[in-house]
Amino acid sequence: MSTKKRILFIAQEMSPYLELSDYAAMVNKMAIKSNEAGLEVRVIMPRFGVINERRHRLHEVVRLSGINIVIDNDDYPLIIKVASLPNARLQVYFLDNEDYFKRKHVFADEQGKFYDDNAARSIFFCKGALETVKKFGWPPDIIHCSGWMTSLIPLYLKTAYKKEPVFANAKTVYSLEPNSFKEKLGASFLKKAAISNQVKEKDLEPYKEGTNAALNKGAVKYSDAIILAGEKVDKKTVDEAKAEKGKIILPYKKDNEDLADYLQLYTQLNGK
Repeated sequence: MSTKKRILFIAQEMSPYLELSDYAAMVNKMAIKSNEAGLEVRVIMPRFGVINERRHRLHEVVRLSGINIVIDNDDYPLIIKVASLPNARLQVYFLDNEDYFKRKHVFADEQGKFYDDNAARSIFFCKGALETVKKFGWPPDIIHCSGWMTSLIPLYLKTAYKKEPVFANAKTVYSLEPNSFKEKLGASFLKKAAISNQVKEKDLEPYKEGTNAALNKGAVKYSDAIILAGEKVDKKTVDEAKAEKGKIILPYKKDNEDLADYLQLYTQLNGK
């Protein structure tokens, strides 16, 4: 039986598959460095329609099929695809759904209009990522989330999924990136994000405004550690994190800098 520490990266972007910001390269580098350091690494990200399946050699994982994700009492089938990260021996899993991801653009249409269902897309991805890990039967020691689309995962791990054996020892890291959108996710966001009898309205309080800053605020509150992922991250969110007792915060690093502090953080959180 493997004794390697397991780290799961859940990201909305990662080089070379999708590069919405400079941080896509950093996610790639962190995954590779963690792998080279002897950790067992897996990555989960959305299969946005702009990702070229043929070029990146994605293929469906049939054994993981059959999962349905419930959003607002409706079932949405989760399709899971996989590819091997170039120049690294680690797997990247892509979560797909025809309603949410088969589009020619990522978060806004060709006129630049923010998609009305971005809230549901985010909820689908967060729930789908955690259900995929359950299906793996692969208990991660560290779950490192990056991108606002992952912001509900730290909350879900502390509430609806806290009694799941696969997450029993998992610690959560959140990369706090600069705000990237000015819109709001809509009035129905909290209702859709709630999970009956497990995620209550008071749990979702930090997220209630539905802004990019609010999503980050919620993720920061429920994470065990924060990595500053840009020079222009929201100062108020950082100050609130600093005020929390025991919250670990690592400073911003560029992707050409040494990432030894990040690897040390993973070990520190895992208590080894």
